[in-house]
Amino acid sequence: MGMTVTEKILAAHAGLPEVRPGQLIEAQCDLALANDITAPIAIHEFSKLGLDRVWDTERIALVPDHFTPNKDLKSAEQSQYMREFARKMGIVNYFEIGEMGIEHALLPEKGLVLPGDLVVGADSHTCTYGALGAFSTGVGSTDLACAMATGKAWFKVPESIRFVLKGTLPRWTSGKDIILKIIGDIGVDGARYMTMEFTGDGIGSLSMDNRFTIANMAIEAGAKNGIFPVDDRTLSYVREAVKEARRKDSYRVYQSDGDAVYAQEREYLLDHLEPQVAFPHLPENTKGISEIEEIPIDQVVIGSCTNGRLEDLRIAAEILKGRKVQRGVRLLVFPATQKIYLDALREGLIETIVEAGGAVSTPTCGPCLGGHMGVLARGERAVSTTNRNFIGRMGHRESEIYLASPAVAAASAVTGRISSPEDLDR
Repeated sequence: MGMTVTEKILAAHAGLPEVRPGQLIEAQCDLALANDITAPIAIHEFSKLGLDRVWDTERIALVPDHFTPNKDLKSAEQSQYMREFARKMGIVNYFEIGEMGIEHALLPEKGLVLPGDLVVGADSHTCTYGALGAFSTGVGSTDLACAMATGKAWFKVPESIRFVLKGTLPRWTSGKDIILKIIGDIGVDGARYMTMEFTGDGIGSLSMDNRFTIANMAIEAGAKNGIFPVDDRTLSYVREAVKEARRKDSYRVYQSDGDAVYAQEREYLLDHLEPQVAFPHLPENTKGISEIEEIPIDQVVIGSCTNGRLEDLRIAAEILKGRKVQRGVRLLVFPATQKIYLDALREGLIETIVEAGGAVSTPTCGPCLGGHMGVLARGERAVSTTNRNFIGRMGHRESEIYLASPAVAAASAVTGRISSPEDLDR
């Protein structure tokens, strides 16, 4: 009996010839990461062990990104705690103001995650790296402390659901629409503690930015991880990233066997997929854009670890070019890393966004979790390219968040209501 790609990665890192769903294993990690919310807890737990060194100074990444630039005294102290720990332990991959970014966009960009890796992070969206053919998953801060100390973590091998994507996306649809459609179909617990494996001929037409978006939101279906096959597009991305990488290891590409066993298989035809919008207060509450009646909005957020990459900013700028943000609507744009910010600046995307009436921020998670720089007041509505729209997620409990792609978000900023880009030409 064959194995899935996830089972092969877990088996290799556990030093076993094979693993099966439900099996408990101890596996060697390639990278362990945390941010300014989760790292302080992990560091506190690590200190209880009485150790004077971490497992590997080059395989731990600490990225203060949620409340940075620091919004208040507490967030400043948390970042300081991280900074001092990184300095004391000699941790190489500490990224802060000036070279930072949102962790799940930054680490692949830095070449710190490679195909076939096993990555744990004290952040639920660590599953993003499955776009590179890695097994990556979120863990608690205590588990992260143990990984920093030993380089190992315990796992229960997950079952897998196979999502077969066929065809090519129409104009103005993207990876965000694919994953919102899937979550709308299976629900926020439809893949609970399972692998979401994406395959099919439609994968070849998806950019890496689209794949990162899809893998990023696997957790919103309850999944342990999301994962894509490694193809030429993946390898091209990796080759570019590792040119300046601090990590120089070789990597191994794994593929699922033809006789691998899946708990489910679901097929999606991309050719006629329309833009999707997730209504409050769950990512599963999705509707196609054609089903939506006029809903006025107060704020639009384009950014986050889900949709703050260069392709996302290009799409937004294309829609905003020569147009103005509707009066009374706040458009906030957050490039996910400093490199993305610079690339967008050089391409003229930032100028286009600002001329349209948008505000552009330094990289930060900021408004995604109601942290800062875009918190919603009572009764306000936002269209956001982020990943969660829970009650109170971006501010007041009586505010509303509508999750959408950068294309829908930008169009909505122009019209002042939830809109498709096609609405602008009518």
